[in-house]
Amino acid sequence: MSDLSYFESRSGKVTCSAEDLFNFVTDIRNFEQFIPQNTINNWHAEIESCSFSVSMIGTVTIKLSGKDKYSKVVYSGDALKKNDFSLMLNISDNGKDQTEAKVSLSADLNPMLKMMATKPIGQFLEILINQMENFRGWKEIRE
Repeated sequence: MSDLSYFESRSGKVTCSAEDLFNFVTDIRNFEQFIPQNTINNWHAEIESCSFSVSMIGTVTIKLSGKDKYSKVVYSGDALKKNDFSLMLNISDNGKDQTEAKVSLSADLNPMLKMMATKPIGQFLEILINQMENFRGWKEIRE
């Protein structure tokens, strides 16, 4: 039987308003901006969903599954054709063009898979926060 595993990034300082961050990340086509090159293949995205391939995992699908205006965005997805997960972005407005962001991931993982996935998931969440902190094109939503 699998258990729900929970992983969380550090809090990141993003240089945009909570509104700009929220508007940017609720269009999943923009998500590609935060994924390091050469880590995924076959990227396909629409406004509320995307899919891509990751070596050793296969196809990953993600869709927008919930949002609280300017404070939270929730994505749901699956990998390995059976492992459901949720990716959540919590947003806290700290004033003009200063926003705090924290990413968490919960997944239905058996103990062996959790042991193998803990480090890569932690690295993935850290990469996301780092990319968000360094990103400057928040008002440039893709079409």
